[in-house]
Amino acid sequence: MPVSFKNVFLLILLFFAVSSVGAQGSDSARVQLGSATAKNGFLNETEIAGKFNNWRTDPEAKTWLAFMGYKYADIESVTATKPHGQKADVEVSVRSAGVLKKEGISIKLVSGPKGFNQIDKRWLSHYVEMWKMPQDIAAALRLFVGEAKPERPGRDPDRTYLNELETGVQKTIVEFFSAHRDEIISDLFEGDGVHSAKWIMVAQRSSEKPRWVLRSIDYAKKFFGGGKIEITPRGNLKVGRITVQRKGGDGGRDTAKMLQFKIDPALLFEGT
Repeated sequence: MPVSFKNVFLLILLFFAVSSVGAQGSDSARVQLGSATAKNGFLNETEIAGKFNNWRTDPEAKTWLAFMGYKYADIESVTATKPHGQKADVEVSVRSAGVLKKEGISIKLVSGPKGFNQIDKRWLSHYVEMWKMPQDIAAALRLFVGEAKPERPGRDPDRTYLNELETGVQKTIVEFFSAHRDEIISDLFEGDGVHSAKWIMVAQRSSEKPRWVLRSIDYAKKFFGGGKIEITPRGNLKVGRITVQRKGGDGGRDTAKMLQFKIDPALLFEGT
């Protein structure tokens, strides 16, 4: 029977529809592969590194490597180390099919269903230099962290909350972080250099149901860094799901004046 143009066209549409469903199913399976209930809670980064080093027998390490895109049959060796003071808390060197790659993993350990976790903390002067902040932005943030005394009475005699600044200054701060969002988010989550982080793992150490989630750092940057940039009613700055605040505490020592960026890592379990 001759095949009409119409039938050919319908067959082509059917092919793409099936392919689309298959791709969606594959994406869904990959997401599930990157999150699961843990058999036991992870105590620290050292234990997670140890699991990678025992990849031949550790089922969770096998799953993590598969999520990273490695085929078990092609893996020749895996070595996990802990670089000090870098964005990557654990660095995994994988030799697969004759090629050696390093995978930096930023690890966040949480005990409860929610809880803030610091992703970066430095003296303001470091951020001013890193992100080439204009003098007016730097001056406003010095008031915010308490390096400069308030110019007028406010809620705290030692510092100025962002919502106590003049409206025009508040607008300038929001505009600066909006214009430099990509650079700032990348520095906070990924870092640079040989020990940058390419993955983020959250391990929830719940006694009832310990679980973990592994995601690419690009996913984490979009998830936490995307969304509205605004000054909150409490006078801090929000960049998407990231809170920017004065460190505080430390018994009133100078280190309380550092600038701190925080997230709730448990949010990464959303949608998994």
